[in-house]
Amino acid sequence: MNYELFIAKRIIAGKEYKNTISSPIIKIAIIAIALSIIIMLISIATGAGLQYKIQDKLSGFKGHIQITNYDNNNSDVSLIPIDKKQDFYPKFKTIDGIKNVQVFANKTGLIRTGKSFEGIVFKGVSTDYDWSFFKEYLVKGRLPNFNQTRNREVLLSQYIFDRLQLKLNDTITVFYIKNAESKLPKTRKSVIVGVYKSGFEEFDKNIVIGDIREVQRLNGWNENQVGGFEVLLNDFNQLKEKGDAIYKHIGSTLNSTTIKDSYPAIFEWIKVFYNNVYIIIVIMIFVAGINIITALLVLVIERVQMVGVLKALGCSNWSIRKIFLYNALYLVLWGLFWGNLIGLSLLFTQKYFKIISLNPQTYYVSTVPIYISFDYILFLNVGTLVLCFLMLIIPSYIITKICPSTSIKFA
Repeated sequence: MNYELFIAKRIIAGKEYKNTISSPIIKIAIIAIALSIIIMLISIATGAGLQYKIQDKLSGFKGHIQITNYDNNNSDVSLIPIDKKQDFYPKFKTIDGIKNVQVFANKTGLIRTGKSFEGIVFKGVSTDYDWSFFKEYLVKGRLPNFNQTRNREVLLSQYIFDRLQLKLNDTITVFYIKNAESKLPKTRKSVIVGVYKSGFEEFDKNIVIGDIREVQRLNGWNENQVGGFEVLLNDFNQLKEKGDAIYKHIGSTLNSTTIKDSYPAIFEWIKVFYNNVYIIIVIMIFVAGINIITALLVLVIERVQMVGVLKALGCSNWSIRKIFLYNALYLVLWGLFWGNLIGLSLLFTQKYFKIISLNPQTYYVSTVPIYISFDYILFLNVGTLVLCFLMLIIPSYIITKICPSTSIKFA
């Protein structure tokens, strides 16, 4: 029989336990642990949510890895075409973990209406394009239909749509510069069939999605000439590994660039944000540990007489320490329970109702993104429990200093 656990349960269940001087201190310790776990859950969920959401948006607009001509000099505009007939298209046969390879070609233009105008980057795509990203952020209308001979349908951002005061199914006139030598722009009529809003204003301000055949006609390319290829991966964590493999696989005249290489400032900002999350977790665990240590010391001091009696009956110091450690761990578990209940309730509320909004110009998202995973919740709770237990072992050493004769005489 584990008599230490039995005695600890009796102490917890006793009515006097709730009416002693230590009662408010114990409540404060439980509240501190609950608040710590709430703050840690929110920090990790929002930090991971922000990271994954920004990654998803960047890859939605640019793909995880872009393959372009070296002579384009990392320009967003497709200047020199690439032959679509490549060993890696439509599928990399020698590299696994690749979800999709899709062609694209970009062309700068100007949308002009009777009242205003807006500069754009027309991104031409084909039937191989993965629309899952834009399906998620489609707010009006539908996606362009590529199963037609001449496709003039485009997908416009909510930002451009509102600024130009357009309506769904409106026909817009877009002016394009044909080439560097051409002084007169080319005009094309496009029909707005869908409107998206990603919240990533850097792209929402200018990206218009349409048929790659329009770019090919404007540039005088044939049907096998494209601006480049976008590669989508199954696992973003393999970005560097797959990026290196793809670079070695493609021809010497082609260049491959990962989105981390294209947008280093954004990913450095995410890294700094994550460092702040780690600091918050360390501080919260320290706060929870200090509070539970205080509660343990108060419990020991309040039951000095009981410790003396147990020692007189032959209990070892370690057995008595275990009684109080069980008692303290009960408080930790109670704090974890309330912390998880309140914390997860807040997170799910934000996840599904999007109550708290953010400035997309600063954070690249319009609402606070939430990422909830059972793995990190379990790790956070087990880690907090273990660390609190380790922090309690040394303070419980005070029990060995209690003399049975003195404590009983004092009683």
